Amino acid sequence: MRILLSNDDGYFAPGLAALAQALAPLADITVVAPERDRSGASNSLTLDRPLMLRQAPSGFYYVNGTPTDCVHLAVTGMLDHMPDMVISGINHGANMGDDTIYSGTVAAATEGYLLGIPSIAVSLANHNAKYFDTAARVVAELVQRIQTQPPTEPMLLNVNVPDRAWTDLAGLTVTRLGKRHKAESVVKTTNPRGQVVYWVGAAGLAQDAGEGTDFHAVDNGYVSITPLQMDLTRFSQMDSVNAWLKL
Repeated sequence: MRILLSNDDGYFAPGLAALAQALAPLADITVVAPERDRSGASNSLTLDRPLMLRQAPSGFYYVNGTPTDCVHLAVTGMLDHMPDMVISGINHGANMGDDTIYSGTVAAATEGYLLGIPSIAVSLANHNAKYFDTAARVVAELVQRIQTQPPTEPMLLNVNVPDRAWTDLAGLTVTRLGKRHKAESVVKTTNPRGQVVYWVGAAGLAQDAGEGTDFHAVDNGYVSITPLQMDLTRFSQMDSVNAWLKL
């Protein structure tokens, strides 16, 4: 099995190293990740300048672009074979609910999915995370399941792992995305040169976090596994919009 790894925290991130180490016994691993932290880059592609591919002493490749750039470049221009899987992570912090819209971690996996490859985004649900080995082991088990029983169609899974020891996990459960309250306002401040600058505010707290959501699962010690899709069509509103246009 050949697996392409990427992330949005950068090629030097501890979660990426832990993931590569855990999967090395199971597959042929290639790592192509951003040269710096690109958290929040979402599904952006770099179209206004060329990209450069370099290799670090670790053997990991890195690109001066976004997570989506990394996967797109690797699959369509660098590799001489199509990966069997694309895995993005292990992200330092959760990607649940509305986070998936902004997440570079999810975006890297999404690019693999859009290219027809089964893909997984994995995050450790704590910004001060330390149990990367737990998340890596979860992903290794998912990979082994896929090796034993390959999916019949490309799938995109968003996986969030509680930041705790393997023995303290409650199990794995399939969830839907929850929803956050709106984000906090931007923070206006002044830099040392006296210029006014703005910091994007923190994400909102969980709003829809009931049973069955990714928030609820992680809060209760479960690994949350959410199948995602890319069709953003709101089918339930098509009739009402059509009627509105005919007024």
